[in-house]
Amino acid sequence: MTDAVLSERRHLINLAYRLLGSLAEAEDAVQEAYARWYALSRPQQDAIASPGAWLTTVTSRICLDLLGSARARRERYVGEWIPEPLPDPAEGHTADPADRVTLDESVSMAFLVALESMTPAQRVALVLHDVFRYSFAEIAEITGRTTAACRELASSARRRVRTAQPPAVLAVHRAGLVRDFKQAWEAQDITALVGLLDPAATFTADGGGLVSTALHPIEGGEQIAGFLVAVATGVAGGFTIFERTVNGQPGLLVQQDGVTSSVYAFDIADDRITRIWAVRNPEKLRPWTTAAR
Repeated sequence: MTDAVLSERRHLINLAYRLLGSLAEAEDAVQEAYARWYALSRPQQDAIASPGAWLTTVTSRICLDLLGSARARRERYVGEWIPEPLPDPAEGHTADPADRVTLDESVSMAFLVALESMTPAQRVALVLHDVFRYSFAEIAEITGRTTAACRELASSARRRVRTAQPPAVLAVHRAGLVRDFKQAWEAQDITALVGLLDPAATFTADGGGLVSTALHPIEGGEQIAGFLVAVATGVAGGFTIFERTVNGQPGLLVQQDGVTSSVYAFDIADDRITRIWAVRNPEKLRPWTTAAR
């Protein structure tokens, strides 16, 4: 049974990351779930028909509790809070394969940010049903709500996602726009940057109070372009920009003196960049320490 229990780890990490938006918190939640499993006596373990289902239920409940307390913690957070970005394992990430998160549309930065606007119950219902295909009866058992209530939670959450996410853009087109953005930024070409940005684009940065960055979202393509060029000219010794996959989508990684200083994720609609998320909080860049080589 031990091997069967341990083999659930990757599934649980994938679930917890989508629920929490933080790999570090996901790992802690899964570790707590396993601690509860091993705290059971052997007869208690043997009486559980499906250890995987038990671990999923416990992990989901732990995440639900964490989401409830996260709102209070994030009210005290310095500046904007952005979900922790993840690299593509194929681009040099060397973490334990059991801890790797499957990168698909359900971990795009746009989707994770949309999840942040939901109540904890909405988030859990949507992720369990739409991403992991749990039935509403199973979700009701996990959350302690009725099946009908869980169905309504997922439905209202789905409406939020549809409102927040623009139509899908082909990956090759998305990559081309991000590459053009990189080149314009490297050249400090404000005109080119403005041309790539939607006039109503939004730039949001997350430094967590640990590094300097914009504390509030910057609105407008011209304002964002000016800010980015000011950043480029203000960095002593300059910086290097790499094209990288960020949460399954084309993005950028910025290094100063060989050290990862920020990760950029993008949202695109109608051939323009509509949203930029810049994660600079070093505590959220842990998965990237070996990803840029």
